[in-house]
This record gives sequence, structure tokens and C-alpha cells, in this order.
Amino acid sequence: MESTYCKVCLLHQDKSATERYTISRGPYWILRHHPDPAPLAGWLLLDAQRHIGGPIAFNPDEACAWGGSVQQASLLVQQLTGCDRVYAIAFGEGAHHLHLHLIPRFAGESSSEAWAVADLYRAVSSGTRPSADSSQVADLVYRGRSLWPGLRSLS
Repeated sequence: MESTYCKVCLLHQDKSATERYTISRGPYWILRHHPDPAPLAGWLLLDAQRHIGGPIAFNPDEACAWGGSVQQASLLVQQLTGCDRVYAIAFGEGAHHLHLHLIPRFAGESSSEAWAVADLYRAVSSGTRPSADSSQVADLVYRGRSLWPGLRSLS
């Protein structure tokens, strides 16, 4: 059941945002780019299709599908950005709807290193640091859509 106050549910219902940021939508998960202002090009999110707070609320099918979906989505981040690693972070406090941040980590770029990525996120959100270029984000979404079927659907 969707929450009328949940930021993630509202984003999933927003046709413009869906067209602009969604890479893939399956029965359990939605893979999308971080909306503007995006901290980094290639910062993807894997959202639960249902309004659930986290893995503790998974039904058996969601639990079985989770690991493979996280792996494939992380591989896509790496293919799209050429990053060295992919951080996976989920707190669930900004929106009580499971949304796993998949963050490209580039060796030698201190702004994406460990907890510095939280400072980067806050700086972009507050406007003290520029966000990722929206045309670059659009290109990554487009390329992600074309690459995703070759990986695996979001089961």
C-alpha cells in the first residue's frame, strides 16, 4: 500500500520524474537515477516497489530477489560510470520507504570516499556545491535503459 505522505511513493507516481529518472521497473524493485539535484552522475537508487521500510518487511519473493537485484544494479552503476567501487547505503529516515543508494566511488576522488559522500550529499542539497550535470544524468539514464535488459530484469 502506498503512503500519501511518502516522498518515494510520490516520486513513483510522478509521471515526469518516472520518465526522466527510471531505468527499470519490475514487480519488486524500481531502479532509478537520483533526481535533481543529483550529487553525482550515476548515483542510482534501488527502491522497493511496495511501501515498506526495509528488508525486515520483505515477503519471501522479495527476499529471494533482493541480492541478485542489488548485484545487477551495482554492476550497472560501474558500467555506466567506470567507477572503482559501488557503495550501497540505506538509512530509511529521510523517507520510510526502502531506497538503497548505489553510489559510484572513484579512487583518488576524496569527495566520494567513505563518509565524505555524506558531506557531498549535504553540500549539493544545500546548494554550496554544484550538482551533477542534468544532461549527463539524462545520458546515463538513457544508456542504463539500453544496458539493463542485457543484465537482468528486476525480479
